[in-house]
Amino acid sequence: MNKSRLEAFSDGVLAIIITIMILEIKVPDDDSFESLEPLIPVILSYVLSFAYVGIYWNNHHHMFQVVKKVNGSILWGNLFLLFWLSLIPFGTSWIGSQHFAAVPMGIYGFILLMCAISYSILQNKIIKLEGKDSILYKAVEKDKKGKISLACYLSAVPLAFVSPWISGLLYSTVALIWIIPDRRIEKQINNN
Repeated sequence: MNKSRLEAFSDGVLAIIITIMILEIKVPDDDSFESLEPLIPVILSYVLSFAYVGIYWNNHHHMFQVVKKVNGSILWGNLFLLFWLSLIPFGTSWIGSQHFAAVPMGIYGFILLMCAISYSILQNKIIKLEGKDSILYKAVEKDKKGKISLACYLSAVPLAFVSPWISGLLYSTVALIWIIPDRRIEKQINNN
């Protein structure tokens, strides 16, 4: 099966997710700088979520750069990832409108956790199809960033009920870890 339709569909869904997030930011009724103040939590939540969607798009692109073929299992794994990514606008809107309160921050973290888990599932389905000699397997076999991310999410979700700011810091830390482009796949391409 050709991978181009999967990539095009995924790109379209991610573009819609970003569009939905920006449409949640309402323009102030006033023309003063002070009228922007209530929007600060909404804008901060947008920036964090935009970074996350961008990170997933970037890594998805890199991963599929080395994929030779896809099967039904990979298609469903990709849809599972897109499902969880499509919930990011909901979480973004909720944490922004509720000024990073505990329950919205916990739910937001759960969504991020499920995005990470579903990305790992998709990655494993690709490796299962392409084998342990594949570029992808060689690139991600020692996935430190992925393990650190999962540990941060697993800590941050319950910590949201202790201090939403600690979970927000953990979510931001994971984004910063991944904002630096993941060069593992390029290194494997250059080694082959």
